[in-house]
Amino acid sequence: MATVITNLLSAIPWLGKSLVESKINIIKVLDVIGKISPYAIKKGWKNEDLNKNKFLNIPYSFLAMLIGLIDGDGYISINKSKKNFIKICLVISLHINDISTLNYIQSILNLGKIKTYPKSGKKDTCKLVINKTDLQVYLFPLLVHHNLYFLTKVRREQYFKALWIMENDIKIFSQIPNKFFSRVDFVNSKDILDLNYFDNWIVGFTIAEGSFLIKSNKDACFQLKQRKEEILFEAIKLKFRTNRKIYFDKNDLYCQLSISKIEDVQNIINFFSFSGNHPLIGLKLISYQKWLIYLRNSKRYNNLIFPS
Repeated sequence: MATVITNLLSAIPWLGKSLVESKINIIKVLDVIGKISPYAIKKGWKNEDLNKNKFLNIPYSFLAMLIGLIDGDGYISINKSKKNFIKICLVISLHINDISTLNYIQSILNLGKIKTYPKSGKKDTCKLVINKTDLQVYLFPLLVHHNLYFLTKVRREQYFKALWIMENDIKIFSQIPNKFFSRVDFVNSKDILDLNYFDNWIVGFTIAEGSFLIKSNKDACFQLKQRKEEILFEAIKLKFRTNRKIYFDKNDLYCQLSISKIEDVQNIINFFSFSGNHPLIGLKLISYQKWLIYLRNSKRYNNLIFPS
């Protein structure tokens, strides 16, 4: 019977595959990271241990996509209160027009609060904010369980720093040592390319930092831009099988990968439409669909293979 169920789940696009990869583990209870402040425990939380198992059913591909999105458009805030206590939360910040993306993420995780900001200067944004307690009890234990971690240097440092604070029950901000907290470092691009979750991470990173463009010369272009992450971008190049050079800005702070050769464009379509990865969501999905329509209607790209 277990084999039959596994085969049925495998037949479901991206969702079924992820459930099988996670071994449908609904027995193990996730371990809380560190000690939970009695003032932070939600009413009735002591009786929710069994309900924590539902987090183990969250698709692996979704979590990997989420890590990529946070690497691009999120951050883990570690600040001090007025009384020198540590305040930790995870924030994903998007343009308010893309609030459907946050609604989708919240619907899967059932964590955090979505906050919107009125149009005033550059604060035309919406944010999903997940508090420290939910990070300790649910999200971070889930990432540890699946051995998922962030791939950009800054976000990786934030994540492992937050874990260290929680594991060591540090409450006072001034007690945080001045040290490098990251427990993972990448020597070369193959270290990243070999990660099981890298493909779905790219999907999330694209939702945050990617663009599907039509250049002034009418060439289609896929573009990724982020602060300098040379090894990471080399791994992305290998994944898309392109020989395009990575561009670095004049201040050597940011790197950019632009892909526009016809054969490379087909690789992009194959990745986002035929790979079985978590799909693009929100405004980025709309942008990708418009990009495909342009390609279909262009004689230059009439030999490409498109999704039905």
